[in-house]
Amino acid sequence: MKRAHKKSTVLLSLILAASMLAACGASPDGGSTAEPGTPEETGVKQEGFPIVEEPITLTMMSQDVGVADWNTMPVIQEAEKLTNIKFEFQLTPIDSFATKKNLVFASGDLPDVLYGADLTPAEQVTYGTQGSLLPLEPYIDGGYAPNIKKLFDENPDIRKSFTTPEGHIYALPFIDSAAVWYRSPMWYNGSMLEALGVKELPKTTEELYTLLKRVKTEDPNGNGKADEIPLTSVKLDDLRMYFLGFWGIYDPVVYVDKQDKVFYSPMQEGYKGYLEFMNRLWKEDLLDHETFSQTPEQKKAKGENNQIALFNDYYSYFTLGGDPDAAMKNPLMTPVASDIAGTPVYGMHPGLSANGTFAITSVNEHPEATMRWIDYLYSIEGQTLFNQGPEGTLWKYTNKDTYEKEWLPVPGGGDREEYRGTITPNFGMLTPGHNSPELTNGLTTEFDEWIAKENEEKLIPIGKAPFPNAYLTNEQQDEASALLSDLDTYVKQMEAKFVTGEEPLSNWDGYVEQMKKMGGDRIQEIYQEVYDTWNSAGK
Repeated sequence: MKRAHKKSTVLLSLILAASMLAACGASPDGGSTAEPGTPEETGVKQEGFPIVEEPITLTMMSQDVGVADWNTMPVIQEAEKLTNIKFEFQLTPIDSFATKKNLVFASGDLPDVLYGADLTPAEQVTYGTQGSLLPLEPYIDGGYAPNIKKLFDENPDIRKSFTTPEGHIYALPFIDSAAVWYRSPMWYNGSMLEALGVKELPKTTEELYTLLKRVKTEDPNGNGKADEIPLTSVKLDDLRMYFLGFWGIYDPVVYVDKQDKVFYSPMQEGYKGYLEFMNRLWKEDLLDHETFSQTPEQKKAKGENNQIALFNDYYSYFTLGGDPDAAMKNPLMTPVASDIAGTPVYGMHPGLSANGTFAITSVNEHPEATMRWIDYLYSIEGQTLFNQGPEGTLWKYTNKDTYEKEWLPVPGGGDREEYRGTITPNFGMLTPGHNSPELTNGLTTEFDEWIAKENEEKLIPIGKAPFPNAYLTNEQQDEASALLSDLDTYVKQMEAKFVTGEEPLSNWDGYVEQMKKMGGDRIQEIYQEVYDTWNSAGK
């Protein structure tokens, strides 16, 4: 069985799907077990370019940020010239893409590929087992994806994280070897630290409390008014994950520790420690009393007015104002230790997207060629082309052997990032590929290097991904979603009450009992099963 996938009407697709299963053999989970053809049979090269001698045309569904016409983008034209594969685009604005994606799968009127697909794990399992998405592992292991295969072989956890419980890979991730932050981090206001004469950042919760107390009482912004806000937040959503690490918790919902034991976070003693500390800050007016009512814009206004000492944002100058050069005076918060052994910890980015960014559908007549095409985006050359454009447009090599580059002036002037959005589809959405350190060799700024150093010193040594990208079965997903829907609402309501003192922390045991009644223990069991399945895969 070599050529099993035919594009046609919905009815014909259904008929063919039935015949495909008969010809190829249906796996118990419903996914196709088709094997790829050989290069002689398909006319697809497993190495070198062009990928095919005779040009082929495929349809691609994707999101559109509305910056430029994809048909005239230099990156698209360069890729077509290199591979002999042309695409006809079916684009939908980002805001309505999820709805359009559901309609396409429901109708069966599928494109050949989905790019920037944002396929959730549940969608991958559902559409894969229904036969709408092709299992990709036969093509990856069959010689049509050498770059992806190499990445998977060198990083088996990545392969496990995109393999369903039935053993299929229905979508490809974006892989970021340089990722550290799962959420935006915490920053100190450097001018306030200087005014207070702080030479060393706090390393324990008690030292942090002492510093915040000094901010409140010693007028570090020097305006003669007691208007300083030691710590601010927007509903605690922005700081919760960072602060929970001070009590040994990697994630606000579910995490696995270094002994492979899974925990439902809001029921843990460390969570109680977090609540007690935040309640202490609230009572002494060290935590902003507008935390549960203010907007991000209101928080930013306080930052630009130099009232905030400790806050969350992607970069500090997004809140305080200024520019990257000035931001290097605002240090990244060093996570602090509580009285719990082994703290602090930090929930670090797992290095790959949670959702699938690329998939091949069952109507694709050229899956081998398509896999070769997408595999190019996981090479340094392919990522360079799709992320930075063709050489000579925005950049040029200064040493091609080491991939070292330098920036060129933006054609016509203007903002470099805005111009980039006109030459490549990899703009404003998560797309397939591999962000390796070599990609930015020679292109990083002093600010980029400062950020990397702060991460290296403060977060990476104590960091670990909270939970792997692991698939839940449909039954597990349904049960967990139903339980977490009620639990999340209850936990957030009680968090606000405990922090503000509306609910005394002496009622902690009753709170835990209520969560157990609502299924907190079952959540822990479900995710332990999921983790054990993921962890045992490939052993």
